[in-house]
Amino acid sequence: MRFIVLKRKTVIGFLVFGLALVSVWVSSNMFSNDIPAFSTGAEGEATNDIREIHMVTGEFKTKTEDGKEIESYRWDPGTIFLEAGEKVNLVLYGVNGKEHPFKIEGTDISGNVKKGEETIVPIQFEEEGIYRLICVTHADKDHNGPMIAYIIVD
Repeated sequence: MRFIVLKRKTVIGFLVFGLALVSVWVSSNMFSNDIPAFSTGAEGEATNDIREIHMVTGEFKTKTEDGKEIESYRWDPGTIFLEAGEKVNLVLYGVNGKEHPFKIEGTDISGNVKKGEETIVPIQFEEEGIYRLICVTHADKDHNGPMIAYIIVD
């Protein structure tokens, strides 16, 4: 009886070990072609100078109980994080709404995103803080907003 129990433990041990080996092999082969968003050079500095952050325009629509249609436009994602001094291209794609003229509060950056088009906005903030990407057309709830994204710089 003791021999059978030891034999079962040995077989289970080999199965667990074999499963671990297969898992390592599968993960190393499946993810070997991944390319890091930032790679480091010999001295540990980033070799990619400009990071891209993709955002889209979105819309929420509903009807109130009395049948009134309400809608709100949004940037998605609604919050992004940057390092002070980091070079970034905001790649804004117009999905919902005909166009969205925008400004980044506290800067002289402005532009326009049109439906079906990409607008690329190069940004770099030296000062830490929270900057707001605001659609001028949808700045508050009375104008189907607020369509505001937060750029948090640390």
